[in-house]
Amino acid sequence: MKTVTPKPEQIKQDWYVVDASDQILGRLATRVAAILRGKNKPYFSPHLDTGDYVVVINAEKIKLTGNKELQKTYKRYSGYPSGLKNIPFKRMLAEKPEEIIRHAVKGMLPKNALGRKLIRKLKIYVGEEHPHTAQKPKNISLSS
Repeated sequence: MKTVTPKPEQIKQDWYVVDASDQILGRLATRVAAILRGKNKPYFSPHLDTGDYVVVINAEKIKLTGNKELQKTYKRYSGYPSGLKNIPFKRMLAEKPEEIIRHAVKGMLPKNALGRKLIRKLKIYVGEEHPHTAQKPKNISLSS
């Protein structure tokens, strides 16, 4: 039995719209990361970009379980002495809710050139509107 690697002309990339309203952040991120990788396709190959484009809408309505809304922080370090910035989840949700989802999904992708290519296929928007109607994205429900 031979291992079959898909050729570039065999890889078909679709567009999907995911509504993040009242979704749990981690569960949403794992399902979006699997679609970006292409793990939902029969010809998945770990070293190729076989995934689809994902448009996430209503990023500001994402939920966390337990006390994470009060305890979770996002850290950045500038490289300078005392340059550590801690941003609480509530402030990040008010200022940049799309970065919350991008950060969660990026952590679930490979840490190499393929992962950097895949994260560019993730489009996140606050609110219902998005500029990708020309691609005719399909609505999918990730709630289980």
